Amino acid sequence: MAASEKDQEPGKELADPDSEVGELVGKLTTPGELEPAERRKLLGRLARSLSTGARKAKESGIGRGRWLADVFLNIAPRIPIRDLHTLSEHHHGLTGEQLADDLVRTAQKATMSVGAIGGALAAAEFAAPPLLLSAPAQLVAETIVVAAIEVKLLAELHEVYGVRVEGSGTQRAIAFTSAWSKQRGIDPLAPASVTLALGAATKTALRNRLMRTLGRHLTTLGPFLTGAVAGGALNRAATKRLGEAIRNDLRLKRPNLPPPSPRTELSP
Repeated sequence: MAASEKDQEPGKELADPDSEVGELVGKLTTPGELEPAERRKLLGRLARSLSTGARKAKESGIGRGRWLADVFLNIAPRIPIRDLHTLSEHHHGLTGEQLADDLVRTAQKATMSVGAIGGALAAAEFAAPPLLLSAPAQLVAETIVVAAIEVKLLAELHEVYGVRVEGSGTQRAIAFTSAWSKQRGIDPLAPASVTLALGAATKTALRNRLMRTLGRHLTTLGPFLTGAVAGGALNRAATKRLGEAIRNDLRLKRPNLPPPSPRTELSP
């Protein structure tokens, strides 16, 4: 007797819990301003899609960390990454350190917005005990989107600093995801950066990073607007730290770049 579809492709359904997930994350990370109502709507849809996948993972005995990593690896190739020319066009002709400044500021604003909306939704659930069980789905959605925004930032900073990562779109997406999990830039002279990006150690690092990010978002569970304030502030600070770490790392990988201008200091 032939094996069932589930037996033939274990984990495939769990890695792609809903066909909407990649599309929704793509919309939430596409350059350009989203109205708060639209962002809230998209996050709500994403939370529902992820909730379906999470239930299936739980029924199959797969831990949340492993499931989160599988979901993120599945959507990573759909994160929109711009090349240097497009980045400069979208940021009023800026180049070099000033362009990097603007990218980090934009990413901070985006993750702050996601955190504020996610925190507000979590706070609303906290204020309504019968609905509390739905709050984690909102925070998982926030975690996925914040991670995608930061992976996008990391990848585009590589473009700005001229650190090219070779490979197919999927290979590059996985390499950037691996770099995000380690909060480091990619060494273009190390072939293993791409070819071994899906190793066991990398998957473990990604799982741990996603779970730490989720844990940070769990602190936004609180009454009234405390969740919104905390969610926005924590995300903004974390994205700023990532941007600074990646830029410092990429400068070392490209020592011939000009030093930062006095205007590169980001606002606190």
